Amino acid sequence: MLTQELIAQVRKIEIKTKRIVEEITGGAYHSVFKGRGLEFSEVREYTPEDDVRDIDWNVTARMGVPFIKKYTEERELTVMLAVDASASGLFGSGIRSKNQRAIETAALLALSAIRNHDKVGLLLFTDRTELYLPPRSGRSHSLRLIRELMAVQPKGHGTDIGAALETLMHVLHKKSVIFLISDLIDEHDYEKTLKIAGRRHDMVAVRISDPLEEKWPCSANIMLEDAESGSILPFPGKNRKVCSSRNIAAQEDRIKKQEKCARAQVDLIDVSCDGDLVAPFLKFFKKRRRQSS
Repeated sequence: MLTQELIAQVRKIEIKTKRIVEEITGGAYHSVFKGRGLEFSEVREYTPEDDVRDIDWNVTARMGVPFIKKYTEERELTVMLAVDASASGLFGSGIRSKNQRAIETAALLALSAIRNHDKVGLLLFTDRTELYLPPRSGRSHSLRLIRELMAVQPKGHGTDIGAALETLMHVLHKKSVIFLISDLIDEHDYEKTLKIAGRRHDMVAVRISDPLEEKWPCSANIMLEDAESGSILPFPGKNRKVCSSRNIAAQEDRIKKQEKCARAQVDLIDVSCDGDLVAPFLKFFKKRRRQSS
């Protein structure tokens, strides 16, 4: 049963994201993702102005005169949100954790899709599938999606992006837009699966990060706990050489993830826990429009 507190949180998320959905759907989302496919409409008799490549030979043989297939632009998209709910997302050095930022991101995309009359679905995953909601349209469905995001209590702690993508490829029978919302921290090698999913669908990876992951302040010796494995390690932060090496490694890892997505031909959007949520998406949409023009 829904608690009043959860209902209030869902409503708060909806109100907060609604304020910025207009910026996303005011032409940007529509121009990038709409009109990308064709669907069969009907057959009609061939005219001299038609392209002979459109002739439907089966119907032509039955009718005795040439008929062509007529197509219309497919207006409705299927948008799938694959959201990482693993334990590494519990980390946050500011007012929100990575998981909270992921929820805000998913809510923004869900409401944008619904506003654009698209179907939207949800796959919540860790090292297993935690929840799957098939794509549907309508405001009530989007609110349920947000509610599930906020109420989930994952059974798994680790991350398996490859398995999540394989699940999506199994359940999605037509080309869809997939947003992979994750910090992309995964001990498994998922590049091959990412590449396959990118060929079958319009894949966009949304990497959620915390500023402290990118640059650790060299000021204190602390104990670090790996949220996914539970291992605890001392970190000599006051040792500037060690601290600097750690920050260089973090930047190298960031570049490796960018290169991994580039090799898979998957677009990458970087979203920070403490940064503006809308700006990275507007930048992405602008880049997409420029590439397609």
